[in-house]
Amino acid sequence: MPRLRSCFREAVAVLAFLGPSFAGFMLFYVIPFGAAAYYSLVDTPVQGHFVGLDNYRQLWASASFRKAFGNSLVFASVSVPLLFAASLALGLLLNGAVPLRRTFRTLFLLPLVVPVASIALVWQAMFHWDGAINGLAARWGMQPVDWMNSRWSFDVMLVVYVWKNIGYNLVLFLAGLANIPAELREAASIDGAGRWRQFRSIVWPGLVPVSFFVVVMSVVSSFKVFRETYLVAGAYPNDAIYTLQHFMNNQFQSLDYPKLTSAAVLLAFVIGTVVYGLFRAERRFGEVQG
Repeated sequence: MPRLRSCFREAVAVLAFLGPSFAGFMLFYVIPFGAAAYYSLVDTPVQGHFVGLDNYRQLWASASFRKAFGNSLVFASVSVPLLFAASLALGLLLNGAVPLRRTFRTLFLLPLVVPVASIALVWQAMFHWDGAINGLAARWGMQPVDWMNSRWSFDVMLVVYVWKNIGYNLVLFLAGLANIPAELREAASIDGAGRWRQFRSIVWPGLVPVSFFVVVMSVVSSFKVFRETYLVAGAYPNDAIYTLQHFMNNQFQSLDYPKLTSAAVLLAFVIGTVVYGLFRAERRFGEVQG
């Protein structure tokens, strides 16, 4: 009996700690997503006549949706590898004996604490037609560029995205590098292994779990990028940076709930599929390494 009471108290304590988090997860994530999935299968939220996949067919027939979907895929396929490579390179650099190492770490972490609106204001001042970059170009005798209304808008938002998110990934990589015993690299160096050999045989295997998490979070954030683009370029930016988040925001403003919910469910399905594929790849890599 005393042991049974102890187990009961532990179970109550676990429920007391997990209950609020579970309730919040159900209330703010599961239930809204279930409602969105339901609304994507009916004609209107009020009448609620079941129409099956008609909303998805109409959604895919929309040229603006196809453009936004394609742009989101292209942005994710370019931004995620670029952000990963830049974060990893900086992590390896700042993990060594670099002058002003702490100062550089602080500088790269600043975008995490600066409000997005302030960031957008700075980038507007830089890339506006009358901004700082075109001002410098005019001094050097170069023609000004309409950065946000040309093909360059994609590159601008790519730079903004990497700059905004590189600090978070940098912290993760530095934490992963700190968990790799320095004795392993010292022993490998004594045995004659070069830096590339040490990285391939010691550092990279130790960073696989962190790298997997970084890639997953980067994929999710790349599909959700919106605030920076919206604040810099507005609700209807150049076609090169018109993403799914813009499309859904415009459908919300026009109260087109069938298209809005269908796009949201499709986006969740795409992200879930990519993340599932990454989980499978990480598991296979672990089996090969093991």
